Amino acid sequence: MAVVYVPPPDSGLAVVFADESLLVVDKPAGLLSVPGRGEDKQDCLLSRAQAVFADALTVHRLDMSTSGLLLLARGPAMQGALSKLFRERLVDKRYVAEVEGSPADDSGEIALPLICDWPNRPRQKVDFIIGKPSLTRFRVIWRDPGGRSSRLELEPVTGRSHQLRVHLAALGHPILGDELYGSGSLDSGERLHLHATDLRFAHPLTRQALHFHSDSPF
Repeated sequence: MAVVYVPPPDSGLAVVFADESLLVVDKPAGLLSVPGRGEDKQDCLLSRAQAVFADALTVHRLDMSTSGLLLLARGPAMQGALSKLFRERLVDKRYVAEVEGSPADDSGEIALPLICDWPNRPRQKVDFIIGKPSLTRFRVIWRDPGGRSSRLELEPVTGRSHQLRVHLAALGHPILGDELYGSGSLDSGERLHLHATDLRFAHPLTRQALHFHSDSPF
């Protein structure tokens, strides 16, 4: 059965930062970053941004179910400059997630190659033969004394589709609310407990060091 897309109500663009070159906005959970296939999937963060900033263009994406900070360029030249920062891994991204169970280590790395699981897309999967190298660093922030869940800070060194979700599931600690790779809500409400909290990079024009933060809503 096809999943019906029901985007959250448009209560106004949550602009964290804006200048003549770029935008940083706070995307709500349940909203596509860019338009999907079909007329019913045209409402997205990009279209809402372009209603306010006509020159807004995509630089990177967050999963529909993920909330948090998203960087947009203003105009094609800045889109190229910001995309280059991402390609060269000069953008520091941090996320907070609540996961099932309690990881054995307080911190570590998950280096598992990922590829699209085509018969079951949009699912991704670990594949040691044709998968693309993927690396996630994690740090435990808090553990439930009963061992049912933990809060983690995540640093995706690479940016594969669903990387954080697949890596944590492969570690044996899927993100709460993950219906693709976990057990669903697990008493966590109806949303995926994954939020993009921090972005750090140098402004391509001014070279000023920028740091933006968004508190986790869960």
